[in-house]
Amino acid sequence: MKTPLAGHGPLYRQVHELIVARIVDGQWQPGDLLPSEFDLADEFGVSQGTVRKALNTLAAENLVVRHQGKGTFVAAHTPQRELFHFFHIEGADGARQMPVTSRLLATTNRRASRDEADRLDLPANGHVFTIERIRDLGGRPVIWERIVLPARMFVGLDQLDELPNELYQIYEEFFGVTIHRAIEELRAVAAERAEARHLGLTAGAPLLEVDRLAETVDGTPVEWRLSRCDTRAHHYLSEIV
Repeated sequence: MKTPLAGHGPLYRQVHELIVARIVDGQWQPGDLLPSEFDLADEFGVSQGTVRKALNTLAAENLVVRHQGKGTFVAAHTPQRELFHFFHIEGADGARQMPVTSRLLATTNRRASRDEADRLDLPANGHVFTIERIRDLGGRPVIWERIVLPARMFVGLDQLDELPNELYQIYEEFFGVTIHRAIEELRAVAAERAEARHLGLTAGAPLLEVDRLAETVDGTPVEWRLSRCDTRAHHYLSEIV
């Protein structure tokens, strides 16, 4: 079925937006193989070069993955991809240390606070699901974490037998929520009593707080995560390329 372009701007950008819209609408799911460049070009009434430029742009944005000889697939979360794209803590020696275990402290389903409603764009009486946990690096507790999610988008999350260390794959596979990008703010904070106890520190010890708001492809905020990190033997790495 033909889908002629009717937007404005460069043709490759119009093709890009149509493909994004189909991913957002769920017509193409994470892991799905997209039609060939030839078929997309025929459908949209453009050249293969225009489709190729649109797909290359989507690949640069981590929305699709291109495999030589196999085709182009909608990007899907794996634990490895989640760590590579979203975890930026490494050891003082420069070695990339990945959290392989986490200890669940508490889960709650409650009415959102004002700050939570504001950050997640929820109504005043909206409910949230929260996860509080400790993550280990190098065999010792290093990160205290609180994760806040819109309850209406994650119905049944609290019924899962266990929560894995990396959550974005679970969001995608069980709840159809794909994290596309995250905005992080960093600041120094003093450890509160409970955090200090779990991390083996004294109350008031310095921690690095990573305040992350994660969004879907269409910009909907779906996760507010506060991670407070003991940086005595670790630091935050941001690589700009």
